[in-house]
Amino acid sequence: MITTPESTSTSSRAAHVETADLFGAFPRLSEAQIDALDRQGVRRPTAVGDVLFRQGDVDCAFYVILQGKVALFDESAPEREMIAIHGAGRFLGELHLLTGQPSFVTAEVCEAGEVLEVPVDRIRKLVVEDRGLGDLILRAYLLRRSMLIEIGAGLRIVGSRHSPDSRRIREFAARNRLPHKWIDVEEDRDAENLLRQLGIAVEDTPVVIWRGERVLRNPSNAELASTMGLRATVAHSAVFDLVAVGAGPAGLAAAVYAASEGLVTIALDSVAAGGQAGTSSRIENYLGFPTGISGAELAERSIIQARKFGAHLGVPMEAVGLEGGEGHHVIRLSDGSIIESHSVLIATGARYRKLDVPRLEEVGGTSVHYAATIAEAKLCRGAEVAVVGGGNSAGQAAVFLAEHVARVYLVVRSGDLGDSMSRYLIDRLARHPDVEILLNSEVREVIGETNLDGVIIENNLTGDRRALPTRALFVFVGAVPYTAWLGSYVDLDDHGFVCTGQVFSPGISPPVDAAHRPPSFLETNRHGVFAVGDVRSGSIKRVASAVGEGSVAVRLVHEHLAHAGQ
Repeated sequence: MITTPESTSTSSRAAHVETADLFGAFPRLSEAQIDALDRQGVRRPTAVGDVLFRQGDVDCAFYVILQGKVALFDESAPEREMIAIHGAGRFLGELHLLTGQPSFVTAEVCEAGEVLEVPVDRIRKLVVEDRGLGDLILRAYLLRRSMLIEIGAGLRIVGSRHSPDSRRIREFAARNRLPHKWIDVEEDRDAENLLRQLGIAVEDTPVVIWRGERVLRNPSNAELASTMGLRATVAHSAVFDLVAVGAGPAGLAAAVYAASEGLVTIALDSVAAGGQAGTSSRIENYLGFPTGISGAELAERSIIQARKFGAHLGVPMEAVGLEGGEGHHVIRLSDGSIIESHSVLIATGARYRKLDVPRLEEVGGTSVHYAATIAEAKLCRGAEVAVVGGGNSAGQAAVFLAEHVARVYLVVRSGDLGDSMSRYLIDRLARHPDVEILLNSEVREVIGETNLDGVIIENNLTGDRRALPTRALFVFVGAVPYTAWLGSYVDLDDHGFVCTGQVFSPGISPPVDAAHRPPSFLETNRHGVFAVGDVRSGSIKRVASAVGEGSVAVRLVHEHLAHAGQ
């Protein structure tokens, strides 16, 4: 149960969320704020049992409780469970109201009184126009989403931990911050009973259960995204001014600036908005956030900001090809559809390399991770884990995981963390009692027949080997650019990163149009096709620089459109 000031001590919810900022999640509105909202909505009396909105409802109204109390229920559980109670002066809802997703809870009156009902379109407008009220609501909604994720409200994902499809679905839900509960048929005694109630055989898993009644059998990411309101609706005849392929910090920054300046814009991503940065547990050196910000929260704030200005967001929409059209560019998607645009921003980033260790994928197929979020932390709770890598991403993952697992081994190939990791992270790791740093070390073997029971590391100076009893491996090594989908349409450097400006490979001529315009410094050898962030050759691999390049690229897009008479 989520603890609110109005909550009682009795609840069927076993999980209990503790938060250091309870009143940030459940603020009480001032009389002035209620008066401002009163002018946007209507008051109506409530009776015990009245349902204000149900789990799964889309575009629900925004409710302020003037008198009485309202309870929130999770109806995806076999028996619906109360998760919070709100009293007078508080407001209902969470991020779904701002993003257009369905509600993850049901709101039912448990003490008669009166509510103020404000249409959702008006509250979305008020949130961006009234800074004080907007910040209050946004902060509360971000915290509430985190709480719903922590207690496992919303979706039920049922399957085997050994199933690749179970892992895919869970990772998709986690990356898109969809509240869910994982039920492992290998361990959870109640899983079989739940499946029997729904008429589902164990061999038919994985399944996703929504609202306690709708069952998605091994859904694709696209099917789950459609159910949860993530996919953008794109008119087939539309030609965009800008398509950002990749919705990490660079792509989202471009979407925000382009849409705010009147360009018809869409940002696409094959998995989730936020990119690699979205998997970071905490970014502490990003300007303006002295206490740090999680990658997920940065992504959520950016999504709301982009939508505020009218940008479209498409998840999952995977680009598989880029080619020229009649005066524009054509992006081919994995579902066979196409998107046409006058300009394209390549922001597909880079992926972590896989370790070249015998039997690693065979034994650790569901125990090897390339992100460290609360979802992965829950899977490893109480176990010992190894983090491989010497950069900031590896350091942030180790610090985060150390708060959830029994022990973290940080396996670093080099002999000095200072070569690639920020000092604040090095100091924090050195002080943490549950982190052991293993320099000059590499993973050589895995232990286990069907499950990962440990790894063997080797000191690359002495040759000494040591077995680590790790049940999970987190890999943050190297960067491989995600550019295979581009084919030969744009020039790449010897490592596969996209060339921009006037630096091109031998034999490649930079573009020159009728006005003899050379490419701008973020432009590829194709006019109107730009590259930013980690995927760009020579870029600085930092969140701040990716955001900067994404915003600067929009100015260059304007110049291209002007030259092209568009």
